[in-house]
Amino acid sequence: MIQEYIQKAMQVAEYELLEDDEGFYGTIPGATGVWATGSTLEACRQELMEVLEEWILIGISQGHQLPEFGGISLKVEPIA
Repeated sequence: MIQEYIQKAMQVAEYELLEDDEGFYGTIPGATGVWATGSTLEACRQELMEVLEEWILIGISQGHQLPEFGGISLKVEPIA
């Protein structure tokens, strides 16, 4: 389920070429604070995926409500 969630989130990722060909910047709309840079688009994409994975783990451990991506959501149930 988490892999599918990551895959859907990565599908909405947005990338831009930095000035003077200094690499790429990527972000995932709806995933506040998830961004990455890389010297190539693929390096940026890989870094963005790693940041997203960490963001998910922290969100789950903190009990945060995570956004839905492509109809996939991760429900976090509070511990009683």
